[in-house]
Amino acid sequence: QVQLVESGGGLVQAGGSLRLSCEVSGRTFSGSAMAWFRQAPGKEREFVAAISWSGGRTDYADSVKDRFTISRDNVKNTVVLQMNSLKPEDTAVYICAAGRQYGLTTRSNHYDYWGQGTQVTVSS
Repeated sequence: QVQLVESGGGLVQAGGSLRLSCEVSGRTFSGSAMAWFRQAPGKEREFVAAISWSGGRTDYADSVKDRFTISRDNVKNTVVLQMNSLKPEDTAVYICAAGRQYGLTTRSNHYDYWGQGTQVTVSS
């Protein structure tokens, strides 16, 4: 059984930083692309960042480029999202996802496994 468990969310002031982690259990991690999505109240789920199974390629939403960094550790089965220069509009539930079939992709329906999410709140 594959499980994704996020941690690291919280409340931070604008301009601050947070580090989100997603720990993956099960055999799927090493061959899977990993991604972070986010969903704010009343809004659609949106892509934030993704990383290929090897870690050699990454992709970011324009809204977070140059502020967020995604990385992975295939020994520890963990993917990390480092978020700097946070803005109030970054407030959302951040959700980790894993997928094997499509490789690195920004489309949520290309990911097979999802975590429960962790709340990030940025105050102005």
